[in-house]
Amino acid sequence: MEMKMRVETLPNYRLAYVRKVGPYGNENMEAMEQLKDWAARNNLMSSALIFGIPQDNPTITLPENCRYDACVVITNDFKLDVGSIAETEFSGGKYAVFLVKHTEDAIQQAWIDIFTIIENSNYQMDNKPIIERYTADMISHDYCELCVPLI
Repeated sequence: MEMKMRVETLPNYRLAYVRKVGPYGNENMEAMEQLKDWAARNNLMSSALIFGIPQDNPTITLPENCRYDACVVITNDFKLDVGSIAETEFSGGKYAVFLVKHTEDAIQQAWIDIFTIIENSNYQMDNKPIIERYTADMISHDYCELCVPLI
């Protein structure tokens, strides 16, 4: 199945997040489950916009130093329990967005294909993390979006 790219401008977001440090892999899912449990306890899951943000490039960062943030968008007036979860800001911008089946094989293939697709477009990647974006509807249908920052 050929991946389709659409370009979208993402806004700035306030995020609550759980960070995992170490090699990318199964521990990323543990961070995401921890975040989703927290979001469910705070009644955020039904309308949740969730991001998975690998902060480091594993080809240039030692695996044990790679950071992965599992994030959920929160409103500006949401009262965050200090200490239970961290908070950060996501600075938006222009992104190439790819809808991907949320299976290990499909995501691995997408990570290979997106660079060629962008290279063959009129766009250029920005030096910010590529993010995985999920909505409750996408999660229930086993999809996610890979959002690639553009200049």
